[in-house]
Amino acid sequence: MPTKKKIEPTAKKSGVMSNKSGQTPPKKEMIKRKDGSVSQRGLWDNVRANVGSGKKPTKSMLKEGKKITKESPLKKTAAWTRKEGKDPKGGLNAKGVASYRRENPGSKLQTAVTKKPSELKPGSKDAKRRKSFCARMSGMPGPMKKPNGEPTRKKLALDKWNC
Repeated sequence: MPTKKKIEPTAKKSGVMSNKSGQTPPKKEMIKRKDGSVSQRGLWDNVRANVGSGKKPTKSMLKEGKKITKESPLKKTAAWTRKEGKDPKGGLNAKGVASYRRENPGSKLQTAVTKKPSELKPGSKDAKRRKSFCARMSGMPGPMKKPNGEPTRKKLALDKWNC
């Protein structure tokens, strides 16, 4: 009767992987983050550590950095959601409207009707748009002033449309 060979595992059952030589890989350094969490030191930590130290990041670091930013879900958002697409006097500027229309094909968003109601011809397309906007926006919930006393975006938009 043949004898059964006992097969010994190459890796320990401690959950730590080992390489061919049986050595365990070096443990990654743990870093305490500004938000209080603790995580392993990563690529960006290495790149940031070299910033201002006189050392230049290696080519592989820069290549990996480009790859990360390319795949990053934190890409810049559309202009209409950021300050550069918003008019400081309220509403969106032309750049904001253009970016909104790019993101939402088929939309017919236009810039504000800023003429005074007395200058608009009664019943004209612009007069109807203005009246409709004022009716909808005036009924929106929310304050007209921020706690620091500045007007909210809602108030600025209503003022811009002469509501």
